[in-house]
Amino acid sequence: MSQRRTKSGFIIAAAFIGPGTVSTASLAGANFGFHLVWALVFSVLATIILQDMAVRLGYATRSGMSEALRTQIANPFIRVLLSLLVVGAIGIGNAAYESGNLTGAAIGLNSIAGIGIPAWSCLLGGLAVLLLWSGHYKLIETVLVMLVAIMAMVFVVTFAVSEPDWGAMAGQLFAPVASMDSITTILALIGTTIVPYNLFLHASLIAQNEQDGSQPAGYYRRQSALAIGVGGLITLFIMATAMQAFYGQAEALNAGNLAKQLAPLLGDFAELFFALGMFAAGLTSAITAPLAAAYAVTGALNKPSDMRGIWFRAVWLSIILIGVGFTLSGTKPLMAIMFAQAANGLLLPVIALLLLFMMNRHSQLGLLKNHWSANVAGLAVVGLIGWLSWQKFM
Repeated sequence: MSQRRTKSGFIIAAAFIGPGTVSTASLAGANFGFHLVWALVFSVLATIILQDMAVRLGYATRSGMSEALRTQIANPFIRVLLSLLVVGAIGIGNAAYESGNLTGAAIGLNSIAGIGIPAWSCLLGGLAVLLLWSGHYKLIETVLVMLVAIMAMVFVVTFAVSEPDWGAMAGQLFAPVASMDSITTILALIGTTIVPYNLFLHASLIAQNEQDGSQPAGYYRRQSALAIGVGGLITLFIMATAMQAFYGQAEALNAGNLAKQLAPLLGDFAELFFALGMFAAGLTSAITAPLAAAYAVTGALNKPSDMRGIWFRAVWLSIILIGVGFTLSGTKPLMAIMFAQAANGLLLPVIALLLLFMMNRHSQLGLLKNHWSANVAGLAVVGLIGWLSWQKFM
């Protein structure tokens, strides 16, 4: 068993614990306390349900999600239409997400050396290009994921030493809020956890690394659920530390004081450590997002998913360039990150419905085909997200 094979679930968890998660969870805790924990719990459960489908699809078919979709549609017109839909949805979503990744990493680095967020975004975009072009990014990605894990542990310890008000937290936990003022934050929490491109990435990772069937499907399914659950706990602690520092206080959370929530533990070093963590989270996700888009788009267009191929490189390069372009447009940093997460939340129902279609129709699924309970759970996820989106935009 190769080392890479054992990491697919944790790569997915690391992909969604990016600067969007840190910023969105911090804003949720600072502005709404624990009143939005229900949205996080829903997001984690929904992610486990949908990623489990992606794992089973990749394992059974030995192909990515785009390839599986293309082979299951007999009508040429519908096949082309759905391929264009996948290309458009993942392309737009990942471009927005890439902007948030680069912006988040730039926020961190700019607090150490203030050359400006646009300048740092360009440098980070160039670094992501070099890493992906070389194909030797995996060791660096592992190091960055370790830095994100260290940052997560600091949030846990900070929360523990901050003397939390357990009564207030419990009261807010059992008083969920879904007001118009909170809808954008709710969609952002959903979008930063249930990331549409992770469905494509997970299926492709399983398909490419389990060609010989050396591990049972259950191994990857358990790993996926465990990794996503750990990612959800990390998000919860980020929300809790922001609640302790900002909720009910006169000072509002913004891009300049995000690190304040770590001050009870790290004191004067809080800003430096937070900056390094945001850089690690941002660059890790800035590599993963265009990589997933390349898998999705090349599969939909029936092009080789070769990392050194011209089509594969053209897709991820376009995503990075568009992401850098968004950061140069002058959009406020936290607004860019929140927009990226909300965009993911809006794109998710379309991708989830396509996944449900394949999990019921693909001839190679066998015993890994969706049962009625998985279909009900998947439709419930799509229904709630669709209702929230309707409330926001209608």
